Amino acid sequence: MSSRDRGPLLEAQHVVKYFPIKRGILIQREVAQVHAVDDVSLEVQRGETLGLVGESGCGKSTLGRCFVRLLPLTRGEIIFDGQDISNLTRRGMRPLRRELQIVFQDPYASLNPRKRVGQIVGAPLAIHGIGDRRERKQQVQELLGKVGLSPEHYNRFPHEFSGGQRQRIGVARALALRPKLVIADEPVSALDVSIQAQVINLLADLQEDFDLTYVFIAHDLGVVRHVSDRIAVMYLGKIVELSPAEELYERPIMPYTEALLSAVPIPDPRESAARERIVLEGDVPSPINPPSGCRFHPRCRYATDICTQLEPPLVDYGNGHLAACHHPLNVDNETLARATVDERRSPAGAHEAAKPIQPAQRAR
Repeated sequence: MSSRDRGPLLEAQHVVKYFPIKRGILIQREVAQVHAVDDVSLEVQRGETLGLVGESGCGKSTLGRCFVRLLPLTRGEIIFDGQDISNLTRRGMRPLRRELQIVFQDPYASLNPRKRVGQIVGAPLAIHGIGDRRERKQQVQELLGKVGLSPEHYNRFPHEFSGGQRQRIGVARALALRPKLVIADEPVSALDVSIQAQVINLLADLQEDFDLTYVFIAHDLGVVRHVSDRIAVMYLGKIVELSPAEELYERPIMPYTEALLSAVPIPDPRESAARERIVLEGDVPSPINPPSGCRFHPRCRYATDICTQLEPPLVDYGNGHLAACHHPLNVDNETLARATVDERRSPAGAHEAAKPIQPAQRAR
C-alpha cells in the first residue's frame, strides 16, 4: 500500500482565524475583527504537494500557520494523522513538532544572525534529545550535503551566505527531525528567478528522499504549476477553487482564477501578445468588513444580483475540481447537470444557495 492510499495526512474542517482589533489606553476593548481565514475546509493527502495560492493578504500564510498550530484557531478543527490537534496546549503539541515543520518566507529574518549554521540546524535535534553532540554534528553535516551546501559550512554565520543558500539552511532545519508534513510559506518569493528554480527543484528531490508531504504557499500560479499535485485558490479568507494542477490551468472555473492565470508570463511572445489579459478593477475589499454574498463580486466582470446576495457553495464539477461561483466558466451544460454541492467543504449554510447558473446565462 502506497502512502497516498492511507487517507489524508492533514484535514482542516471549517477553520476560522480572526484577529481582534482593539482600542483604548487603560482598558482595551475589541472594536472589530480581521477575517483572515473564514470557514476553510480541505484535505492534504499523504505524499502529495498541495499548492495554496492567492493575492497578498488573502489569508494563505495564516492558514499555513494554523495547520502547524503556530496560531490558535478561532473555530474549527485541524486533524493531523488521525489526531485532533485543534486545542492542544504547547506541551501537548511538543511531540508533534517532530512531524510538523515550516520553511519561512524570508531567509534573512528566519535565521538567528548570532548562531552558527550548525547550531541553527542542530537546534531541533538538541531540543528533542536526539543523539549526543557528536552524532548531532554528523547528522547536521549530512543534512547540509543533502540541501546542496558543504559540510564545511557548519561553523559559518548566516550573513556569510546568499539568499538562496540561506533558504537551503532553512530547509535543512525543517528536515532535521524527518517530519511528515512541511509547510513551505512562499519559500522562493524573496529569491532571484534563477535561484527560485534551484530551490523548487531541491524541494522536489527532497520530497522523494524523505517521503514528505508539502503545502506549498505562493502568490504566483506560475511557480506552483510544476510542483503541485493539486492547487487551492484563496480569496479574502476563503477557498474559491480546488483542482488537480494541470486541470486548473487548462480549465479554470472561478473568474478569479481566470484572472490570476492571465497574469502568468508566457515565454512565447506571440502567444503572450495573443492572449487576453484580465485586469481586475478596484482594490481587494477589507477583511475587516468583507462583502456580502460572493466576496469576489465587487471586482468580477460576470457578477449579477445573486452574487451580491448569496454566498456560492463549493460545487464539485467532477475529477476533484471544485469551485465556488454562481457563474462558472468553462463548464458545459452536461457537466453542470452532474455537478453537486460539496457540503463537507462548503461554508455552513452556503449549500442552501442557488445552483450555478447555466454558462450561457453569464453576464458579460
